[in-house]
Amino acid sequence: MSKKDTKDLLKFLTPFTEEIKELVLWLREFVWDQYPKTNELIYDNYNALAFGWSITDKLSHTFCSIAVGRSSNNVHFGFYWGSQIADPDKLLLGKGNQYRYILVTTSEGFPKAYIKKLLKEAYANSLTKVKDKEQIIQGVTITKSISAAKRKPGNPSAKKKK
Repeated sequence: MSKKDTKDLLKFLTPFTEEIKELVLWLREFVWDQYPKTNELIYDNYNALAFGWSITDKLSHTFCSIAVGRSSNNVHFGFYWGSQIADPDKLLLGKGNQYRYILVTTSEGFPKAYIKKLLKEAYANSLTKVKDKEQIIQGVTITKSISAAKRKPGNPSAKKKK
């Protein structure tokens, strides 16, 4: 199963603090434990390390994600189609047309039971977006993007290399 496939992710987490690494890996395990037959898509970009879970290998079928900003070290636990799921406790941030997230600072403060409910709805919503059921694959980690130029964590003034 893909839960054990951490080689790329661990490499991409190298610039971050131990606290951030531990938190991100804890969140990753939380999702894999709930949805072991989904797929992890990793995007190591210049401004953030982001990875999410999808029913296929397509970003548009992603139901949740984790992102760490390179300049801020903020950890987001988000929902790709978050605007389309219920958030009765109004914990999700974001005002755009689609993405919603919570900021995660500790595993102890993470609202596990509430997020499990949102994950269930987000997963079901994502399933409705898959028109061709033959696209569904199970349990793989796919590194989709690696940016050659990266900002260093904690350095908001760092510029993208050309």
